[in-house]
Formats: sequence, structure tokens, C-alpha cells
Amino acid sequence: MRRFFKKLFSLIVLCAILFGVWYFFHGWIKHQFLKAKGVYYIYKGDQAYSQDNMSKTLDYYKKGLELYPKHYEAWFNLGNIYAVYEDYYSAVESYQNAIKYNPKFVMARMNLGIVYSEDLGFFDEAIEQFNEIPRIKLFNLWIPFVYSNVKSIRANRGIAYFNKGVAYKQKAMFLPLERKYLMYQFLGDAIEAYTQSLKYLKKNYDVYYNRAVAHHLRKETKLAGLDYCKAIKLQPAKFEAHYNLAVLLRSMNKYRESMSELEKAALLISESPDSNEVQTAYIFNLLNEVSRKFINSDEYGVEKLTDKPTGSISYTYVNGKIVADDDFDKAMAKNFETCVGFDIFNSKDDENEDEDNWF
Repeated sequence: MRRFFKKLFSLIVLCAILFGVWYFFHGWIKHQFLKAKGVYYIYKGDQAYSQDNMSKTLDYYKKGLELYPKHYEAWFNLGNIYAVYEDYYSAVESYQNAIKYNPKFVMARMNLGIVYSEDLGFFDEAIEQFNEIPRIKLFNLWIPFVYSNVKSIRANRGIAYFNKGVAYKQKAMFLPLERKYLMYQFLGDAIEAYTQSLKYLKKNYDVYYNRAVAHHLRKETKLAGLDYCKAIKLQPAKFEAHYNLAVLLRSMNKYRESMSELEKAALLISESPDSNEVQTAYIFNLLNEVSRKFINSDEYGVEKLTDKPTGSISYTYVNGKIVADDDFDKAMAKNFETCVGFDIFNSKDDENEDEDNWF
């Protein structure tokens, strides 16, 4: 009998402990159960995403986030999916939730800013996100020969400044007529952002090219030309910098140099798998126009008829194809990375650019 009462007492104590735990911690226990269930659904969503089943992915993510809304990575993934399917307002809400639960989530702020700027035209909101990224203090982890996040932190800051520049440029280009007077200022803000970006992305074609475009739009000819040349040096096979430089040189009546860059742009775009027929035709038409102006210019009158534009390419054909030997390849590569207008823009003479009459 004594053993029976002893066991009964132990059972009562155990029940009292369990009741006390449930009474005082039932909220925490319920939360952990829902969290585990939510994480499971999110895991199933990740699996469905890897199998490219977007319908199941969305269903699992939504179920998981209903149970455990603090899973910021799931909100981020959900935002990416909405952005791909062009449901931009849902993407914004998802990215905002990711930031809500992790204010230091750099990539969520980056993607939110991109959607704001490039898809919705909310330029001020985008700039606010890009401004916040460099302020985020992340822990620098460096383990020799094992792991380092230092470069990625610096790169993200550079990308944030670059995207900020793009947002300012777009803000300048989409101004209503009654506010066009602000265009010069916003392009200047874009240039400042690109310059900040170059502190982190020291040799980046896109930064130099976009800064050149901003200078070009402000009619800062020398600065635009130098940045186009730097972009060409970094990525000789991209036609855009060659083309824009040709347009800039044409506006300066430098027809010979303009023809050289147009020839390169025409060849590059015609060989590109993503070439656009309209763009190709436009470049060739512009090349013909500049050629006619060059023939009729005073400069041509002092040149020999056999002279070619500076930097023009001589082609060797065998059975209708260009001969591709090592010397030819080297000559082609050197030609395309050579900016024929560099000496023009690198002169030390200051330009008299009237900012009040730039447009």
C-alpha cells in the first residue's frame, strides 16, 4: 500500500509540474510548435522551387509564413518570385516584411530598391533603400584560407551606390516638363553616386559607362569622353560605349574618329546573338551619314584619298571568311580596346561648358 501511495504521489507531482509548465509557458510552447510546422512548409516550398514548380512553391511559402511570419529569408524568396512574375506590389510587400524581421538584410533592401526604381518608378523610395545599405554595420568575418565576407560587403556597398546612380538618372529622365530644370541637378547626383561606387568597384564597365552617359546628358563632353574610353578599355566587346562615343565625337565634328567607333559598334552588334535589327540598321545609317560628312569636311581635304579613319580595321578574307590567326586576333583585340578619341578628351585645356544652357 505504501508503494502505491508513493507512486500516486509521484504521478501527482509530475502532473502538477506539467500543468505548471503548460500554464506558464503554453504560449511559448505553442509558438515553437507553429514555428516548427511553418519551417517545415517553407522547407517544402524550397524543394518545390528547386523543381521549378512555382504553384506549389507559393502555396507552401504562404502556409509557412502564416504559421511563422518571422522567417525573413522566405519573405525574400517570395519577393523574388513575385518580381519574376511581374507582381511588383506583392514583391514590395514581401521585401518589406523581410526587412521588418531583419533590418540588416542587405539583399532584400537591394531588390526592393530595384523594384521601386526600375519597375514602379518610385525613385525616392528606391534611393532611400540604396542609401541605407552602406550604413548597415555587418560583422566582418575573415578566417585565413577558409572564409571571408569582406569582399562581398564591399561589393554590395558598391552595387548600392551604382543602383542609386541609376535611380537618380531615371528620376532625371522622367521629370515632367514643368520640372525639367531639375534634370541637371539629378544627373549630378547620379554622377556623385557612380563616383562613390567606383571606390568599391574599381574596374567596372557598367559604372564607367553609366557615369559617361550622365556626363554626356549634362553636355560635359570631356568627362563623358574619358569615361567612355575607360569603359571601352575594360570591355572592348560591348558595342554601347563605342556607339555613344561615336555620337559624342560626331557632335564635336570629329568625323574621322566617330567613323572608327561606329565601325566597331556596327561590327560588334552585327556579331552579337542578341542583336536588334532596328539598332543594327540605325548604326549603319549613322555610319553612312558620318562618312558623307567626313568626305565633305575640310579635314578630308587635307587627307590622302587612301587614308582610312583612325583605328579602322583591314580585313583579310579567304572563301568569304575572315582569316583568324594569332596576329589578327591580337590586332583586333588591341583595336577594339583603343579609344581613338582619348587624346582629344585627355587634353589639359579646360572646356567652357555653360551649365545654364546645357539642354
